[in-house]
Amino acid sequence: MSSLLVDNIGELVTNSEGGAGPLGLRRDAALLVEDGLVAWIGPARDAPAADRRIDAEGAAVLPGFVDSHAHLVFAGDRAAEFAARMAGEPYTGGGIRTTVGATRAASDDELRATVRRLRGEALRQGTTTIEIKSGYGLTVADEARSLRIAAEVSEETTFLGAHVVPAEYADRPDDYVGLVCGPMLAAAAPYARWVDVFCERGAFDVDHARAILACGQAVGLGVRVHANQLGPGPGVRLGVELGAASVDHCTHLTDADVDALASTRIDCMCAEGRHTATVATLLPGAEFSTRSPYPDARRLLDAGVTVALATDCNPGSSYTSSMPFCIALAVREMRMTPAEAVWAATAGGARALRRDDVGRLRPGARADLMILDAPSHLHLAYRPGVPLIRQVLHNGVPQ
Repeated sequence: MSSLLVDNIGELVTNSEGGAGPLGLRRDAALLVEDGLVAWIGPARDAPAADRRIDAEGAAVLPGFVDSHAHLVFAGDRAAEFAARMAGEPYTGGGIRTTVGATRAASDDELRATVRRLRGEALRQGTTTIEIKSGYGLTVADEARSLRIAAEVSEETTFLGAHVVPAEYADRPDDYVGLVCGPMLAAAAPYARWVDVFCERGAFDVDHARAILACGQAVGLGVRVHANQLGPGPGVRLGVELGAASVDHCTHLTDADVDALASTRIDCMCAEGRHTATVATLLPGAEFSTRSPYPDARRLLDAGVTVALATDCNPGSSYTSSMPFCIALAVREMRMTPAEAVWAATAGGARALRRDDVGRLRPGARADLMILDAPSHLHLAYRPGVPLIRQVLHNGVPQ
């Protein structure tokens, strides 16, 4: 049995019982890894012997980030669209069809190269778990191949055939919903863990969204929903109705939306004691890139709603793979404390994926962690834009 000791840790974020505060902080700590899992955590002075050793040199160690919302399977570039928004043009979601055309025209190898490049980019910035959606193919063959390619690098894959109605079905949305629920779902489901719908004006109305999500559930896929990004709407409450693991964006919420999310609170044998079964996943990179209002995370947190942070990495509205950047935005623009933002980017993302083996550091969890070039997690927001990730371990293996 191979073992690795990470010791001389100045501050260890565990998100687990036995530490201080909501992050389960431990000082002067050490952590033992065996066969890809955390085997022991305790004071550095009590550290056991191991085959190999990494000296953290007094730095902070955190669980790997869990990015629970990303769109990595695409081709093409929408930098001109970004420049137009920065010059004052509003974001409507219409550019998705531009990426659909480029993605359909790309080869498997071209799509695979983009996915692997972005996955590597995220890993270097501390993201050890990442969800990847389809949604830029919108044909039976293209959605299936998108998910097949995504599954090569992530076990968290989401069928998003209901991203927008493609141009060839513009006057026949009912027919497209039938395609999504029938042949497209059948082809995509073997490569997917989740089903998602963009429930928004200009995309799918609540009846179409409910039908698609119900069909996904019927074949064993978990539910996620793009909801309330462009304006108030029924997406959040639909997600709660269907028991969604996560409703994502949540930029424009009514009191009824917040109450619906809060109503899913459940007791749990976990460090936080209670959490909501449906997580509100906030994507501040999208607001940054579209010059839109930021979600009010404070309102959700004060209502007892579990919040996650994710990048929404995509070529149009949030072309970033950086979870540290999203943490800094959440603290500056969304009224989160640094501790809340770090929790949301790690344990919160795990909650959004209904995972208990990632996002935390405790015996039995996956040994996914990062060592910062900083003494505290506070520096992720305190020093925005600075490359603070010194080293990443994924499944206990230094990257």
